[in-house]
Amino acid sequence: MPWNNQGGGGPWGGGGGGGGPKGPWGQGPQSGGQPPDLEELIRKSQERLKSVLPGGGGNIGAKGIALIAILAAIIYGLTGFYTVSQNEVGVNTVFGRHIGNAAPGLNWNPPSPFGAVYRVPVTDVRRTEVGYRSGGGPRGGNRDVLEESLMLTGDENIIDIDLEVQWDVNAAQVADFVFQMQNPEGTVKSVAESALREAVGRRNIQPILTTDQSAIAAEIRTLMQKTLDDYHSGVNVRVVQLLSALPPQQVRGAFLDVNAAQQDQSRVQNEARTYASQVVPEARGRAAQTLQEAEAYRDRVVAEANGQASRFTQVYEQYRRAPDVTRERMFLETMERVLGGTDKIIIDQPGGNGVQPFLPLDQLTTRRPQAGTTQGTTR
Repeated sequence: MPWNNQGGGGPWGGGGGGGGPKGPWGQGPQSGGQPPDLEELIRKSQERLKSVLPGGGGNIGAKGIALIAILAAIIYGLTGFYTVSQNEVGVNTVFGRHIGNAAPGLNWNPPSPFGAVYRVPVTDVRRTEVGYRSGGGPRGGNRDVLEESLMLTGDENIIDIDLEVQWDVNAAQVADFVFQMQNPEGTVKSVAESALREAVGRRNIQPILTTDQSAIAAEIRTLMQKTLDDYHSGVNVRVVQLLSALPPQQVRGAFLDVNAAQQDQSRVQNEARTYASQVVPEARGRAAQTLQEAEAYRDRVVAEANGQASRFTQVYEQYRRAPDVTRERMFLETMERVLGGTDKIIIDQPGGNGVQPFLPLDQLTTRRPQAGTTQGTTR
């Protein structure tokens, strides 16, 4: 047995004799089986406490208790001081109610269990990955998460898209981030995946693979920010990037061949448009030039005809007035026009001295440089 039962002792270590067994408070049971007196026990406990306190007196014991209470209250109040880093904003609560935010530095808030402080980094940029996990693939590469990356396009094709979202906490809405968001990372990820599927579902697969990726990223950011603002999440979406947009692995080769053929088609069409934009203006310019030359020739011929008709009319008027003089003048002008550019030999009238000498002064001035040039060439 765990205690000594000899001599009528009980579990409280009592022995025999007139005293009888003792209870847990240091005295034996009362005669007749009565319970112990609680007031007596409290009185003895107070006496023992007084003996422990400095001085052992009753008055000093009350002061000591008051001093201990004051010291405990001071220590408890000092535990309410805390510091907030430069990249953080503190959210103060009392009895679970938001009472304000704390700026960086030393601050005070009622300590637990009455108050609590939540320090939220507001300048740290956080990343959310949709469709992949960085560092989880072979050789440290990305690991695909097909249940997130595979989605349906507007023309009922399947596409594999990896998305990255960079976000932070709005410093003006830190309380919303603390109290309205139970799982911020999971909420942002779900909202990003929902916005991605909505944006992709509005488009055909070909623009998604080629030209609309930047527009899709901008639309996803707008949809995410609107949804998170409706949730009063306090999240600010900074950057949305489409890291890759590819057909599924099983049909990726066929899609790439079709994409290459369509790009070649677009290139040939662009070259044809470029050639047409060059040839058509040139042809139009030549047509306009030919038309202008024809119009100029027409105007010149008409003007010359009008001039000749006017000259003929004037000559006719003069001929009608003086036929002999006009006939002689017309003869001389005609001979001048016909013989003006030919070599001439002037013969005197009959009865004269025969051949009339003629000195071609104009030809002498033109033949001299030619002779010099020929002489120089002969040398």
